[in-house]
Amino acid sequence: MSEFKYACPVCGQHIKCDSSQAGSVMACPTCFQKITVPQAPADADQKLILTGTQVTEKRTSSPAGAGGVAAPGEKFPVAAALVLLVLACAAAAAVFVFRGEISNLWSASQVAADGGETHSKKSKREEPVAVAPHASEANWMLALDAVTIPNATAAGRIHGRDFIVERASFQNGSLMLRAGRRGSVAFGVFINFSGVLPEALSGQTINVTTNADKAARVSLRWQDVSGTVQKENYNDGYALRLEFGGLEKNRLPGKIYLCLPDAEKSYLMGTFSAEARKPKPKPPEK
Repeated sequence: MSEFKYACPVCGQHIKCDSSQAGSVMACPTCFQKITVPQAPADADQKLILTGTQVTEKRTSSPAGAGGVAAPGEKFPVAAALVLLVLACAAAAAVFVFRGEISNLWSASQVAADGGETHSKKSKREEPVAVAPHASEANWMLALDAVTIPNATAAGRIHGRDFIVERASFQNGSLMLRAGRRGSVAFGVFINFSGVLPEALSGQTINVTTNADKAARVSLRWQDVSGTVQKENYNDGYALRLEFGGLEKNRLPGKIYLCLPDAEKSYLMGTFSAEARKPKPKPPEK
């Protein structure tokens, strides 16, 4: 047996070994890489330095999975694992702290995607504000023969001002058609039927001509330039057509044409759906 030298393929360190060690695996004393010892030269006097072969660990044919799982034989660095753990904890804390803002942003994006409505829980839609068509004196007719009531929200003119019905109700024998939905009535019409119940008017048609001796009292309300609510009553001299639909689920629908003999040529025409309220209880007799 004879000795020979070979070079480390990694760092170039010359390593002496016996010819019997050819083909075995040794560790480089300088870089500690595993090296396969080359075959001894046939000529003992050969001055050429052979180079060993670096030993590489065999890997599996499939690389690490998409989830970041290392292939067999690989060791995941501990420091990298700690860094990932810290980042995951920080992300979870941020989500917890800003969960309200994230929820609001998500809701806003859903509102935009749904055209103004949230996807999970839609808020109650606001009814569009009705706009009164411009009143025309051509609609002021004290004769009912030529009247055609349009299938549109009741609108017209009260004391020279355009008016549209935004709320209708029937209580204690009185039909109220008003602008606005809450508060005291500052702009509207009351038609008093002297305590008649809505059941008695269900499905009925009422025609009142200007020459009627006695008719339901009609009351107009409006505000003057100072904001004071004014009222004017009419017991006759007006023209009225009321076509009531059937009473159902405390709603009394109908169509109205009303023309009053005032100088401002007040009138009202169109459809309504009145909330039929129970009569107020009478105060106990003393």
